[in-house]
Amino acid sequence: MRIGTLNLASGRGDDGVSVSRADLVAAVADLDVDVLALQEVDVDQPRSHHVHQAAVLGFPEWRFAATLAGTPDPFASWTALPPALDHGDLTGPHYGVALLLRLPVRRWHVLGLTAGPLKLPLVAPDPRTGSRRLWWFPDEPRAAIAAELDGLTVVGTHLSFAAPTAARQLRRVHRWARSLPGPVVVAGDLNLGGSLSALVTGGRRLVAERTWPAPDPKVQFDHVLSLGGVVGSDPLVTRLSLGDHRLVTVQVAASGRPA
Repeated sequence: MRIGTLNLASGRGDDGVSVSRADLVAAVADLDVDVLALQEVDVDQPRSHHVHQAAVLGFPEWRFAATLAGTPDPFASWTALPPALDHGDLTGPHYGVALLLRLPVRRWHVLGLTAGPLKLPLVAPDPRTGSRRLWWFPDEPRAAIAAELDGLTVVGTHLSFAAPTAARQLRRVHRWARSLPGPVVVAGDLNLGGSLSALVTGGRRLVAERTWPAPDPKVQFDHVLSLGGVVGSDPLVTRLSLGDHRLVTVQVAASGRPA
């Protein structure tokens, strides 16, 4: 089984503009993955052509977990949402994470993760004047989606931009994973550089290569992490035509079996 993770960044290319529905589908169509964890996924957002980005990618099994509702500009008010799994029946603009599979899923689960107290400084245009200015964006709630497969559970998630909060959230995911059928693999943008995710959980990184920013990576934020009982082979980190992180993929198998 090949597992991948990609921070989709709402489908934005290097020019900062979200690609069309056709280009989004084309960018993902030929990926050699059985399971794909996606982060920063839009549903019905004006900036991404009102596309339900998880629904159009052609995977037979998928779920989307919205963490925010509303339209993201500096004056819009996001509404934080309790975690729930969507299979295409959401209405209105949303934003969150998705888990897509080409394999049958026995059972789905979702976990909500509370936001941290810190704010992220970003320079962005002021809609009133057009000039760029500094904005302070609050942290947002996060979610983890788990898919129980035959002999493996895969968790997809996107953790806080603040490392202390991300570490707390990852410990919460780890505790939750103990209640799921093992072995368990966590895939996503964990916002924890290098080996920190393995140190927090005692797990094993199945890919160890820098992933962000996509044009010239300086740090690895994107991980496929074994929480025990899984080995990996043939790791690849690839730059796509969209997303601000690089795609991470790896072949996985239960320990003692060929990966």
